Amino acid sequence: MGAPAPVDLAATAHRVREHIVGMCGGPEGGHLGGSMSLVEILTVLYFEVMRNDPRRPAAPDRDILVLGKGHGAICLYGVLAERGFFPVAELAEYARPGSRLMGHPVRAVPGVEMPTGSLGHGLALANGFALADRGRRCFAVLGDGELQEGSVWEAAMASAALGLGNLTAVVDRNRLQITGPTEDAIGLEPLADRWRSFGWSVREVDGHDFAALREALARDASGTNGSAARRDGAPVVVIAHTVKGRGLPSVEAKTRGHYARLSGRQADRSLAVLRARRRREAP
Repeated sequence: MGAPAPVDLAATAHRVREHIVGMCGGPEGGHLGGSMSLVEILTVLYFEVMRNDPRRPAAPDRDILVLGKGHGAICLYGVLAERGFFPVAELAEYARPGSRLMGHPVRAVPGVEMPTGSLGHGLALANGFALADRGRRCFAVLGDGELQEGSVWEAAMASAALGLGNLTAVVDRNRLQITGPTEDAIGLEPLADRWRSFGWSVREVDGHDFAALREALARDASGTNGSAARRDGAPVVVIAHTVKGRGLPSVEAKTRGHYARLSGRQADRSLAVLRARRRREAP
C-alpha cells in the first residue's frame, strides 16, 4: 500500500472548502472556521503522505490518523470523500436524521479510526496505535486550544518516554478558540520550546503551504519518517501556522466564524467567493 497517484492538491483543497461551506449550509450548520484552517493539512496527509487505500479502509498496513480536534469533522469528511472513501454525494446528508456523518467523526464513516471531539484525548489514542505497531506511521491532528488540556501533555510525555518515532502530531495553530485568542485564555507560547521540553522534535511551517507541509511530513527513501521523525525514536510535532476561516474573508481570523449555520443566501455568497478565488489562483 502506498500514497495515491499525484493529484492537483490546490484544486482538491478548493473543492474541500466548498464542501465545508455546503455542510455549514445544512440544517445543523458546522464548525466552519476550524475546519477551513485544516484543509491543506488533511489534504496533504491523505493525498501525499499517508499509506491509505479507500478500497480497503481497514487494511492492516495502513497509516493511522486520529483527528483530536473532532469538531473539524466536516473538513475530514470532505477530504475522505474526495479521496474516495465514500461518495461525494453523501456529504449532502451531513447532520441529517440517520446520517453517519455526524458533528464529530464516528467509526461508521470509512477512514475514521476513532470517535473524537472530547478534546484532549487524540494524542493519547494515537500513542496507542503507534505503540501497537511501530511499523506504520501514526498522526494526531490537534487544535491549539486543545493543548490547554492537561491530558495532552501527559500523553506527550508518554510519547517521548516510549520512543514513538513513528508518531507525528500536527498542531493546527490558528490562534483562536471559541472564546477568543488562545493567548488570552491560557497562553501557549513559547509553544515550540514547550514541545521540545517534553522530548519532541519540532518543525514549524506555514500550514497553508503544500510544499512546506510535504517537506515536514514526508518519508525519506529509506522508509523512515525523514524530516518528520528523528532516528533516535523521538516523536515529531509539526506546528502548522494557519488562519481560522481560511478562504472566506468575512470570517478569516475572526472568532465569530467558529461555528456557522449558513442560510441559503449566505452559503451561495460564500461559494461564490471561494469559486472566484479558485479562478484567480488557477495556473
